[in-house]
Amino acid sequence: MQEEEVVISPFDHGFLYGMGIFETIRIYDGHPFLLYDHMQRLQNGLREMNIDAIVNTEKIEMILQELLMLNKIRNARVRINYSAGIGKASLPDGSYSNPNLLIIINPLPEAKEFILEKRAYILRLRRNCSETKHRLKSHHFGNNIAAKMELMEYGKDAEGIFLTNQENVSEAITSNVFWVKNQVLYTPSENCDILLGITRNFILKLAELLHIPVKEGCYQVSELTDAEEIFLTNSVQEIMAIKEINNISSYEGVNGSVTTALYEQYKRLRTSLLTSDKIRDIEG
Repeated sequence: MQEEEVVISPFDHGFLYGMGIFETIRIYDGHPFLLYDHMQRLQNGLREMNIDAIVNTEKIEMILQELLMLNKIRNARVRINYSAGIGKASLPDGSYSNPNLLIIINPLPEAKEFILEKRAYILRLRRNCSETKHRLKSHHFGNNIAAKMELMEYGKDAEGIFLTNQENVSEAITSNVFWVKNQVLYTPSENCDILLGITRNFILKLAELLHIPVKEGCYQVSELTDAEEIFLTNSVQEIMAIKEINNISSYEGVNGSVTTALYEQYKRLRTSLLTSDKIRDIEG
């Protein structure tokens, strides 16, 4: 269906109240990477929002393959979106039983063979707390959009990093944050209001595979800025090395040894049929 043919009711609670869950997936040469992991998180989010939908991964993959064929593409960015469905213009008194599924596909060039390198800034805006027990990849994106607007003063290629209200490092606007100090990999824990990213989890598994020590916790911004290597991760941009924060250039960027080692493994496996929990079964 073409985008001009799509019709969504104004009474869909995805529109009225932001009740919806989505996942963004990258397809490499026809292969939707870590699809099972994404669909499992999607199902968990739907359950937490009381949206009655059973995510059928095999059916989703069939739809994705059909979309690739119809659009004559092999590499793509995909958004798989469930909204709560039509309801009254008031808060619900039960679960949502008729959700809407929308899948949007956009072509991408073939995957690069090198790490992206970016500049980052510590945002003045603080990360909001999650609406439910866990941060969901939901339609509640006001905090992210406001941060993106703040970031516009630094240029289009900049990335913004949130702190929590307790001044701990949280996450980037649409990415998770990692840094390296003395060959140890650090990343904020779920207690820092982060989304538990699928790519973040995959990187943690890769670190285990490569015998890189990992520490998760709540860290002050000084511990981030004192790092030797910093990188961000998400499903579409993979691993983004950070060269500077707040116009201070003191990080190894694409030359970081840990960043490079993780990227080389990521690049090797991104067209595989792996799920994150199977990564231990491969050879280093």
